Amino acid sequence: MATKLDLPPAEKRSDFAEVAIAIVAGLALSVTILFIFVTPFSGKQAAARDFVSYWATGRQLVHHRNPYDRDAIWALEHAVGLGTGIDPRTVLIMRNPPWALPIAYPLGFLGLRFAGILWTFLLLACLLISIRIVRELHGSPPNRIHWLGFGFTPAIICLTMGQTSLLAFLGLVLFLRFHRCHPFLAGGALWLCALKPHLFLPFAAVLALWIVLTRSYKLLAGFAVALAFTSAIASLIDPMAWRDYAHLMRSPSVENQFIPCLADVFRYLFHPHEVWLQYFPAALACLWALIHFWRRRAHWDWLTGSSSLILVSLLAAPYSWLYDQCLAIPALLDAAYVIRSRKLLGALALLILAADLEICFVKVTSTLFLWTAPAWLAWFLFARAAAAKQSASAPPAPSPIAPV
Repeated sequence: MATKLDLPPAEKRSDFAEVAIAIVAGLALSVTILFIFVTPFSGKQAAARDFVSYWATGRQLVHHRNPYDRDAIWALEHAVGLGTGIDPRTVLIMRNPPWALPIAYPLGFLGLRFAGILWTFLLLACLLISIRIVRELHGSPPNRIHWLGFGFTPAIICLTMGQTSLLAFLGLVLFLRFHRCHPFLAGGALWLCALKPHLFLPFAAVLALWIVLTRSYKLLAGFAVALAFTSAIASLIDPMAWRDYAHLMRSPSVENQFIPCLADVFRYLFHPHEVWLQYFPAALACLWALIHFWRRRAHWDWLTGSSSLILVSLLAAPYSWLYDQCLAIPALLDAAYVIRSRKLLGALALLILAADLEICFVKVTSTLFLWTAPAWLAWFLFARAAAAKQSASAPPAPSPIAPV
C-alpha cells in the first residue's frame, strides 16, 4: 500500500510586522554599539553630550560652588570642548530640582570621559531592565514585540545624549511592578520620576487622588522618605542650592527659551512672554485625567490605566524634549501586546523607524519633531479601540458539557 512521503514542516514566513520590528531593533542596536565604542576615544563627543551638564554640576559641587551658576558652568563646559563647531554662547545647564544633586555630585570627582562611560552604562542598564520588567508584567509573551522598546527613538537619543529621562523611565516601571506587593518600595521608586516632575503632572494628579481613596499611605511614605533623604543630602552638599535653583528657573535665559514641544508652541502663538500659558495645557490635562480616573475608580488598574495618563502627560507637558518621550514605552508595549492586527503593529514599527531616520538629518531641537508625541497617543488610541472591537466580536467560550 502506497503511503505519503513525510514532508518537512513548512518554514514559518516572517510577516511585515516582524520584519519591521527586526529592522528597527537592528538599527538601534547598531547605533548603540557604535556609540558605546566610539565615545571613550572621542573627547569632543563626550563634551557635546547633554551629560556634560551633569558632570559640570558635579564639579561645581565638589569645589563648593553654585551648581546653577550659568557663567561657571559655561566656562567648565567650553574648557572641555563644548563650543567646538557650535555657537560659542551655548551652555548646557542642569535643570533638575536640587534633590537630584546627589546624582551629579559623584561625577565631579571623575574625569569627563570616564564619568561619561559609567553614565552611559548606567542608562543602558536602566533601559534594558525597564523593558524586561514591562515584558514580565505582561506575562513574558513569546514574541519580539519588546524589541520595539530597544529601538524606540527617544530612548536611543536619551542614551546617546546622557539624559536622565531613562532614570525616570525606570522609576515608572518599578512603580508599576511593586505598587501592589511592596508599596513603600514603589513610592521610593517614584523619586526617580521626580527627577523630571513636569513630565508626570496628570499622572501625579491621579496618583494623589488614588492614594487618598485607597489609603495607600505606605506608598506615599516611601516617596516622602526618598524625597526628604535626597533633599537633605543636597542641602548638606550645598546649603544654598534651593535659592540658586529658584533664581535659575526665574532667569530670562530659562523662561524665554523656546523648547520644541506643543505647550511652548501654544505659548508663543498667543503671548511669548506669559510663562503661565505653557502650563495651561497641563492644567487641562490634569482635569481630564481626574475625570478619566473617577469614572474608572472602582476597577482601576495602574498597569493599563497609567498608559493613557503618561501619553497625555507627555503631550501636555509644560516643557519637554524628544528624548523625554522614552516614558511612552510602557504604554505602547501595553497596547502592542493586546492587539491582533499585524498591520497596526507594523505601523508602530514604521513610526519608530521614521523617527529613527529623521534624527539622522534633523537636530533634536527642531520643531519637525512635534509630530512624535501626538503620533504615539494616536496609535495607542487606535490600537486600544481595535483591541476592544476584537474582544467584543470574539465568540463566547463554549460552556463545559456535563458527563452523561
